[in-house]
Amino acid sequence: MKTTTTLEVNQIIDNAKFSKFHWMVVWLCALLLIFDGYDLFLYGVVLPTLMKEWNLTPVQAGALGSYALFGMMFGAFIFGPLADKIGRKKGIAICFLLFSVATFFNGFAKSPTEFGIFRFIAGLGCGGLMPNAVALMNEYAPKRLRSTLVAVMFSGYSLGGVLAAGMGIYMLPRFGWQSMFYSAAVPLLLLPLILWKLPESVGFLLRQGRNEQAAGLLTRVDPGLSITADTRMHMSGDKGPGVPMFDLVKDGRSMGTFMIWLSFFCCLLMVYALGSWLPKLMANAGYSLGSSLSFLLALNFGGMAGAIAGGWLGDRYSLPKVVVSFFAVGTVSIAALGFNSPMPVLYLLIILAGATTIGTQILLYANTAQFYPLAMRSTGLGWASGVGRTGAIVGPLLGGSLMAAALPLKMNFIAFAIPGLIAALAMGFFIFWYRREPQSVQVSAPVQQPARAPVSNGV
Repeated sequence: MKTTTTLEVNQIIDNAKFSKFHWMVVWLCALLLIFDGYDLFLYGVVLPTLMKEWNLTPVQAGALGSYALFGMMFGAFIFGPLADKIGRKKGIAICFLLFSVATFFNGFAKSPTEFGIFRFIAGLGCGGLMPNAVALMNEYAPKRLRSTLVAVMFSGYSLGGVLAAGMGIYMLPRFGWQSMFYSAAVPLLLLPLILWKLPESVGFLLRQGRNEQAAGLLTRVDPGLSITADTRMHMSGDKGPGVPMFDLVKDGRSMGTFMIWLSFFCCLLMVYALGSWLPKLMANAGYSLGSSLSFLLALNFGGMAGAIAGGWLGDRYSLPKVVVSFFAVGTVSIAALGFNSPMPVLYLLIILAGATTIGTQILLYANTAQFYPLAMRSTGLGWASGVGRTGAIVGPLLGGSLMAAALPLKMNFIAFAIPGLIAALAMGFFIFWYRREPQSVQVSAPVQQPARAPVSNGV
């Protein structure tokens, strides 16, 4: 008589040794986010040139910058939950194709209206790719390295911003702003590699009854694993596809969900206000276009450093506490940008601002992924990202309104810093609430401590 053995998939992944397979997932997702980040920071790079060529007012420029962010909001709402139904690999591929093609056609725009339409379409893809890449990385990352690996992966987003600023310094004066958008077609050459090498979600494969494929992926996660025809694979927390949004506020998750949404809103407002308007603000303060774009480079270098450092700290301490600390530092550093400082100090403040806005955005994604059970992870990330995109929409509009009001430089940066204080308070309340509610989720405690409640899937 054959004996059926049950294999707990979560335990296999959580306790796996870091391997070549993990490296492959990290670098493929990071590569996708490099192109995603390039697309998103591209507008801030070309903004001074577009304002001059099309005679845009600051308010018009801010509105034009928000078109892609409107698309990102809808993309996050649509493609996060959709990937729970069709698979994360398909969802990621669709989003990648969508924003790459739309960004390429942006280079042919002859008017602000055409430009805005293509930016909106590109935003749909960008907004859908982020939550799905984070969810996929979280699913395969060993527990002790989860925050670090998500942060390393997401540093590709900041590297994309560095790439956009660096290419802008060279290409804008030589080939015009259109060339920056034509370059977005080049990554499409990598689509066959992504379809070939990027793994599908194990949870999705098990729900589809594709057990042989799921077993093949698990043996790549843990090469020493033996799975036979009599092995039953079980994944706790993976209850089925298509989780309604209302499940995000059930079972003690409501306060955490709302505080996460508020933090996302404030964080993305700061990221896109700075990303869209930092070069223009610095140009108005008397710096050349090349120098102004070098500030955008520093901002994104800071974002990379902040993400990796924050992920490392989050795996060793409480990730929400790290997020609060980053928001506090970000509030101070952004407010200080408006005051006259020596150039080395100015660059240091910009690097800190990048580390604690772009970097904190990445940590928020990691924190959110660890807060929700597997079955609703893409949905939770999609909604958090989608709500956060409303802040991203407000950021460029706020910058345009402040520019139109012709306020002193320091008042612009103080206005950009206030959301950081609000976000720090929101995440502080998040920590307080889940300390006082022992039946609720406590995310990202040190690895040695057991989870306090069963709301999450042990992440």
